[in-house]
Amino acid sequence: MENIALPLDEHVGHGYTATKDALTKRLSRIEGQVRGVGRMVNEDKYCIDILAQISAINAALHKVSLGLLEEHVSHCVVNAAEQSIQTGDRSYVDEKVSEVTTAIDRLLR
Repeated sequence: MENIALPLDEHVGHGYTATKDALTKRLSRIEGQVRGVGRMVNEDKYCIDILAQISAINAALHKVSLGLLEEHVSHCVVNAAEQSIQTGDRSYVDEKVSEVTTAIDRLLR
């Protein structure tokens, strides 16, 4: 059976497309947590309790970030590698690797 290659630069969707609903729900929960922290501040809640909620929000955002990063690597970087192989042009994969490196750098700050 012949391997049929996708057209170059064909937009097939983002890596997270398959999990978009779950991602949207998770982000909505995080949004609710942030609003809850705002209410806690308005209600003069105890500082440590507010900090605990902020820590939970940070952890949830970190988990979302890592999931998106994993999806980017497994989808976008892999597709770029396939394009590089098909064309012999390494720039496809170099661009995506640069994006991943930049994203990781931002996450580590």
